[in-house]
Amino acid sequence: MPTDSNYTPGFGNHVATEAVPGALPIGRNSPQKPPFGLYAEQLSGTAFTAPRHENRRSWLYRLRPSAEHPPFTRYEGAARFAPGTVKEPLAPNRLRWDPVAGDSGVDLVDGMTTMLANRDPADLEGVALHVYAADRDMENRVFVDADGELLFVPQEGRLALLTELGRIDIAPGQVALVPRGVRFRAVLPDGSARGYALENHGAMFRLPDLGPIGANGLANPRDFETPNAWFEDRDERCEVIQKYLGSLWRTELHHSPLDVAAWHGNLAPWRYDLTHFNTINTVSFDHPDPSIFTVLTSPSDVPGRANADFVIFPPRWMVAEDTFRPPWFHRNIMSEAMGLITGAYDAKAEGFRPGGLSLHNLLSGHGPDKATWDAASNANLKPHKIGGTMAFMLESCWPYRPTSFALEHAQPDYDACWADFPKATLP
Repeated sequence: MPTDSNYTPGFGNHVATEAVPGALPIGRNSPQKPPFGLYAEQLSGTAFTAPRHENRRSWLYRLRPSAEHPPFTRYEGAARFAPGTVKEPLAPNRLRWDPVAGDSGVDLVDGMTTMLANRDPADLEGVALHVYAADRDMENRVFVDADGELLFVPQEGRLALLTELGRIDIAPGQVALVPRGVRFRAVLPDGSARGYALENHGAMFRLPDLGPIGANGLANPRDFETPNAWFEDRDERCEVIQKYLGSLWRTELHHSPLDVAAWHGNLAPWRYDLTHFNTINTVSFDHPDPSIFTVLTSPSDVPGRANADFVIFPPRWMVAEDTFRPPWFHRNIMSEAMGLITGAYDAKAEGFRPGGLSLHNLLSGHGPDKATWDAASNANLKPHKIGGTMAFMLESCWPYRPTSFALEHAQPDYDACWADFPKATLP
């Protein structure tokens, strides 16, 4: 399928784009007088001295400098967004949630509910997992996350993310990333939307190394799309909501800050269609480690131990011989938070619904429920395609802490799905 002309293909590419011909300076980043009286501004996603292959930054040419704003004050809306996690000792229990009911008449910011988080955003490590349910466009306001980049995973209804660096349209089955510090507002083409927002405080998401897989496979760089320049020229009141050090703050402008007429660089929003993921699976025996389904990774300081991995479980063929084909029972040093976009997850026959969430923290024993174990243990092992499903996992080396809201709304009987397994009989 050809790339949409409103996007430039490629992951992490250096892009040069202008919404107004002649707005982009040529041959220098910060001329004495940029074209049309625009303001040159660099947005850095990494330290200035980061190695070249990791250095991420873009130069923006805008109608007004982003430094022009009054002081921030606390934002009192969005009561379930970034409230902090529980501080008392956390039981090592498996947890699962039904889809969270949203309020009516709320936009994306006020419709956010924080469920899980780990680490302090000020540590520049860790992740948080939010769910959103909104039925109103963001009007005369924008949001900016200074704590981390945001990966949006729609579950129901489309999202149009109008960002400083361009417009991104996504539907369920697609994801979009807004880098740390990029301002945007969300419009709901279908009138309402539900889904997940994964917040990464650590090293920016990148494509995982392929190792023995070779040069191709998993998520291919060409399938990521960066929006071309787009801007608003609106001289009217605009509220800016900023997430900063775990709290929400607000200030007010007399214009839209989505006023970048041209930009160039390699720090930008992007979108990706999950159906383009080239799934690698066994063609002999045994269920492979879930790391083979990694779309994006955020490394930690320890090689091979991810600050965060974004992993999907898409439609795929199962052909393994003499093999228990669903995920096996396991205890993992990594902590696993899972969501379901559509269909059913092959390790849970009941109770895990689209829009829901589960948490298996470090070394929590988990695996298939009793019904799935019975069926898979006695299945006729013909080639079989798992279709009509898409689940994801946000795996982290840091244990998750739920919010008070999450603990209060967890399913009370999740442990029961592992009850009544028969004892093995030895000779």
